[in-house]
Amino acid sequence: QVQLVQSGGGLVQPGGSLRLSCAASGSRFSLYTMRWYRQTPGKQRALVAVIARGGNTVYADSVKGRFTISRDNAENMVYLQMDSLKPEDTAVYYCNAEHGFVDYWGQGTQVTVSS
Repeated sequence: QVQLVQSGGGLVQPGGSLRLSCAASGSRFSLYTMRWYRQTPGKQRALVAVIARGGNTVYADSVKGRFTISRDNAENMVYLQMDSLKPEDTAVYYCNAEHGFVDYWGQGTQVTVSS
């Protein structure tokens, strides 16, 4: 069992930056593929970024060049650095850990981009 606890988020003006953090429990963190998703009311959860256990990353086109996913296996942490934020980035963001077709979710954190 893995528990994911998210922190960060909040209200930021357009063009600003935020960093989301996700702390994972357990001793096998380095084996997990980690993802960030986001969801707005009435829409399905959408993939934002992926970081594989080897460190390879993939981004949604909408955030490419603005968001950076990273992980610290020694600290069991994954981060999402969000720069040049836009109002359309407003959503609840979720951290996800997946290994062997089993996945776990963080509690979600609200990010609001507004002037």
